[in-house]
Amino acid sequence: MNWQRLLPAWARRTAVRAGALAPQPVPTALWQSTVALYPFLASLTPAEDAQLQLLVAHFLQHKEFSGAHGLEITDAMAVAIAAQACVLLLYWGEPADALRWYADFVGIVVQPDDVIARRKVVDEAGVVHHYNEELMGEAMEGGPIMLSWAAVQPGHALLAAHSNVVIHEFAHKLDLRDGSANGCPPLPAGFMGQHSASAARQAWSAIWSPAYQLFREQVICHERFGQAAPWLDAYGATDPAEFFAVACEGYWVDRERMAQELPSVTAALDAFFQHPPEH
Repeated sequence: MNWQRLLPAWARRTAVRAGALAPQPVPTALWQSTVALYPFLASLTPAEDAQLQLLVAHFLQHKEFSGAHGLEITDAMAVAIAAQACVLLLYWGEPADALRWYADFVGIVVQPDDVIARRKVVDEAGVVHHYNEELMGEAMEGGPIMLSWAAVQPGHALLAAHSNVVIHEFAHKLDLRDGSANGCPPLPAGFMGQHSASAARQAWSAIWSPAYQLFREQVICHERFGQAAPWLDAYGATDPAEFFAVACEGYWVDRERMAQELPSVTAALDAFFQHPPEH
């Protein structure tokens, strides 16, 4: 997409003369209409909103959007995806530093609708099984992110109100930052008062491992015995990486409810995302 067409003519000329395209703010009307679609973005403080706009401007300068199957990427679509992707970076300082978390890819492929992917697995007995999986998004290690535009928009039939496919896939990118999708992203220095990287990982595991096992049990009891479904998406019971991504969805979309449902996990995410204690 040609993001630069949003700039006034003088800004385009200035950027060209300077020899570099400086990040330009999203036009106010477009930003306001985007934020209004997503309550968790609309609830940000003025300072948080300003920081998010700055992150989005830098993000749009360095990422490339492409539409699949004839889908035309509009400015509104790009801003909607960028705003939800960048909210995860909100408290990580200067945009150049924060956006290093997304430095392993440039492309964002947007499908008109959910995608059917052909999968193959080998069971413990060595038997190969083929099956189809419906995807709303996918994050590839060292590669692009794929998103279903139908799932990005509010009101997708298969998504609960606290679910968010953009946050889910970009959370995978955070998890993959150390080269492995295992549900434990690289942790900041001093994470939860720990003084070494190994101690930080142990502290993370001490919180997340029992939470994941309990969540799996809740999903099994719901599916097999009709007990109440857990608040988070059952897809999080697939493996620790999916549990992390699903937890990030709940955390950013409805942190208050997340704190009620999973207080220890919320505390760990507060420490990871460096959420200010006063908010």
